[in-house]
Amino acid sequence: MSSKNIALLAAFVVAIIYGVSYTVAKEVMPMYIKPYGLIVIRVLGACIVFWGLSLFMEKKRIEQKDIPRLMLAALFGVGINMLSFYKGLSMTTPINAAVLMLSTPIIVLILAALILKERITPLKFIGVFIGLIGAVLLIAYGQGLSAERSTFKGDLLVFINATSYGGYLIVIKKLTNKYPAVSLIKWLYLFGLIIVLPFGFNEFLDVQWSEMPASIYLRVAFIVVFTTVCTYLFNLFALKQLKPTTLSSFIYLQPVIATGYALFVGSDTLNPTKIVATLLIFLGVYLVTKSNSTLRVQKA
Repeated sequence: MSSKNIALLAAFVVAIIYGVSYTVAKEVMPMYIKPYGLIVIRVLGACIVFWGLSLFMEKKRIEQKDIPRLMLAALFGVGINMLSFYKGLSMTTPINAAVLMLSTPIIVLILAALILKERITPLKFIGVFIGLIGAVLLIAYGQGLSAERSTFKGDLLVFINATSYGGYLIVIKKLTNKYPAVSLIKWLYLFGLIIVLPFGFNEFLDVQWSEMPASIYLRVAFIVVFTTVCTYLFNLFALKQLKPTTLSSFIYLQPVIATGYALFVGSDTLNPTKIVATLLIFLGVYLVTKSNSTLRVQKA
C-alpha cells in the first residue's frame, strides 16, 4: 500500500473516531464532568502520553523561528478548538455538532485563498455560499421553531470550533513537513495545556471521581486515547501526504457516523430542518469539490 493510501486510511479512521466521539463526550458532559474540566483531562492526558512517547521515538529540536507558528497552531488546534467545541457540544446535540463540522472544508478553502493565495472560482464561491446557508439554517433553527430548548449558543460555538480547526490545518501544514509527528505534537499539547488550564482548572477540581461509574471512566479514556492521541497523530501523518483541503474533506463522513451512532444509542433525533441543512451543506461541499476537480483537469 502506498504512503498516500495509508494517509487516506488514517484520515478515514479519524473520521470514524470523531463521529463516535460526539455522542461519547455528550454522555460524559455535563452530568459527570463539566466541559472545560473534560478539556483539561483530555489535554493533560494527551500531553503526558505524547511526552512519554517522545522518550522512545525520533526527536528533532523545534527551531526558534518555528515556535510562534507552533504556538498559533496550539491556539487554533487545541485552545479555541477544544474550548468552543466541548462547551458547544454540552449545549447542543451530537447530530447538530456533526453537521456543523461539515462547514470546515469550506472554511479551509476560504483560509487557503486568504493565506495561501489559492484562487476561488465562481463555482467555489457558489458552493461556499450554499454551504454557509446550511450552517446558518442549522444554527438558527436546528431544533425547530417550536423547540423548548434552544441550541443556538451551542451551535454557534461548534461553528467557531470548525473555523478554528480549519485555521489549525492551514497553520500546522508547513511544520508537518519539517518535524516528526511526536516531536511536534508534544509541544503543541504543552502549549495547549497552558492555554486551556485557566479556563478548566476549577471544573477539573470539581470532578467527583468516586461517584463516576465505570462506564464513564471508559468514555473518558476513549476521549483521551482515541479522540485525542490517535486522531492527532493520524492527522499529522495524513497531512504529510495530503493537502489540508483534501484532509478536511473527510469531515463529510462525520455526520453520517455521528447520526448513525447517536440514533443507535437513542441520544438524538432527526427533524426536517436538520435534513435540509445537511443537504445544503453537502451541496455546497460538492460544488467546491467539483470546482477543484475541474481546475485540476484544466491545468493538466
